[in-house]
Amino acid sequence: MGIPSELRHYWAQKTLTNQNLNHNGYDINNCNGRSLLIASPAEEQKILQARLCTQEGVRAGVKAAVITCVATAVPTLTAVRVIPWAKANLNYTAQALIISAASIAAYFITVDKTILECARRNAHYNKRD
Repeated sequence: MGIPSELRHYWAQKTLTNQNLNHNGYDINNCNGRSLLIASPAEEQKILQARLCTQEGVRAGVKAAVITCVATAVPTLTAVRVIPWAKANLNYTAQALIISAASIAAYFITVDKTILECARRNAHYNKRD
C-alpha cells in the first residue's frame, strides 16, 4: 500500500505554488498553506479576519509590554538604590524577574483582551426576524 502519486507529489512540495495570496502574503485558500481542502469564500474571510485579529493582538500586547517594562523598571531600579531592604535583598536576578514578570503578564492579558474584542467585533450572528 503506497501513497498515491498525487499525494506524494503534493507532500513533496516545499514551496507555496498557489497564487491565491492576499495583500499580506497569506494563502487565503487554506490555513497553513498545505491543505488539500479548498476553503469557501466565507471561510477565507474568517481565516483572514482571524489572522488580522491575531496580528492586532500581538501589536497591542507588545505595546503594553514595553510600557509596563518601563513603568516597572524605573521604580524597581530606583528602590534598589534608595530603600535599604531592597538594596540588601533584591539582586540582579530578582530585579529582572520583577520587571519581566510584569511585562509578560501585561503582554498576555492585552493580547487575550484584544483578540476577544476583535472576535466580538467580527462576529456575525444569524438573526432571524
